[in-house]
Amino acid sequence: MSEHGAIPDGPSIYDDDESAPVPIKVAAVAALGGLLFGYDSAVINGAVAAIERQFHVDSASLGFAVASALLGAAAGAMTAGNIADRMGRLATMKVAAVLFLVSALVTGLAPSLWIVVLGRIIGGLGVGLASVIAPAYIAEISPAHVRGRLGSLQQLAIVLGIFFSFLVNYAMQRMAGSASNTLWLGLPAWRWMFLAMAVPALVYGILSLTIPESPRYLIAKGEDSQARKVLHGLLGSRGLDEKIRQIRITLNKETKPSWADLRGPAMGLLPIVWVGIFLSVFQQFVGINVIFYYSNILWEAVGFDESHSFTISLISSIINVLTTLIAIATVDKVGRKPLLLVGSIGMTVTLGIMAFVFSTAKVVNGAPVLEGWQGPVALVAANLFVVSFGMSWGPIVWVLLGETFPNRIRAAALSLAAAAQWAANWLITVSFPGLKDISLGLAYGFYAFCALASFVFVLKWVRETKGMELEEMHS
Repeated sequence: MSEHGAIPDGPSIYDDDESAPVPIKVAAVAALGGLLFGYDSAVINGAVAAIERQFHVDSASLGFAVASALLGAAAGAMTAGNIADRMGRLATMKVAAVLFLVSALVTGLAPSLWIVVLGRIIGGLGVGLASVIAPAYIAEISPAHVRGRLGSLQQLAIVLGIFFSFLVNYAMQRMAGSASNTLWLGLPAWRWMFLAMAVPALVYGILSLTIPESPRYLIAKGEDSQARKVLHGLLGSRGLDEKIRQIRITLNKETKPSWADLRGPAMGLLPIVWVGIFLSVFQQFVGINVIFYYSNILWEAVGFDESHSFTISLISSIINVLTTLIAIATVDKVGRKPLLLVGSIGMTVTLGIMAFVFSTAKVVNGAPVLEGWQGPVALVAANLFVVSFGMSWGPIVWVLLGETFPNRIRAAALSLAAAAQWAANWLITVSFPGLKDISLGLAYGFYAFCALASFVFVLKWVRETKGMELEEMHS
């Protein structure tokens, strides 16, 4: 045990391989929150053009409707820790499941754009809760020797959620002929895209009744006997008394997170906190969510029909899943910093190509039209951008945010970095429709500049943390 009272990572007396299937199953249930996180975030992509037509909205209102979920996500993330400590980890999951269910119904049945916005904000609250509680719970129920692999289920679940949302959108668009056409019960296909989220929300809520409460939370509440039962099911019978003792010592040494802990000499904050904030901001400022929130309307704007646009979006989501698997397989071998640098180079080149293509395209009725080589080049560049992001800045930023902060400030610093990420996500999402109306070349040129800046930032200020113990992290 370290001087901080933490339980050391790596093999120990708790390495009971026979018990591994139990935490894997439990972690998989918890990661369903990440799947809903991804689905709720990306489902708007297939519906945005139909919403624009049905409610006759301008670009500014449309951008706000798309980005409104991020406002709820920021609020949900900031309150998730307090809810989890007061009500428990499982209760927080159940609240998130209810929010996802309500969001599906409200958004899918909305009579006006502003009810759509309300439904998106409710779903965003669920996203915020899920983005915090799933990785926290998984870490608390995982044996040390499989914690990294189980923790990666959250990121994998998010990209799978994005994929399933695109698959549902694609299937419904194909059945109806258009997202605006009636599908079932007199409702257009775009409404069913949102209503479909009710199914995984119900599954998530029901399965959360089948998994145990976090043993760490139980011990914090003085319920040692119940914690012992949970630990026995997760880890086997060896060393339970020592495990409980170590958890109790860790809890006794922990203090309530405080924003004051983040104060430092660098413009009021510790330098490492600024590193976390800029990692979060750059992750969003390269424009990845433009691909996943607006790709259908983007490809339609440059000449692809609606059916082809849905197909392209589905392909992009599959690429995102596969490249995330690459990152999970290589991050502990290659390291964090090299993957980020390679990703920044790839994003700079591909975004630069897209900026060039769209800035030189012929404009007809205010929209660019890709001719000849331009369409295939833009399509390949967009998907190679997803590859560059998916194997680097997508998952690696979350890895660094989880491990780079010192123990004493980790919770508070993570909260601030997460808030910065949602704020940056919101800014990029809400600004894209206006930028698109001015020039797609300008939009992608800005994202390319941010990708280049991210390379310089990582090279100068991000340290390699591969193989370092958490207790080795300093501010």
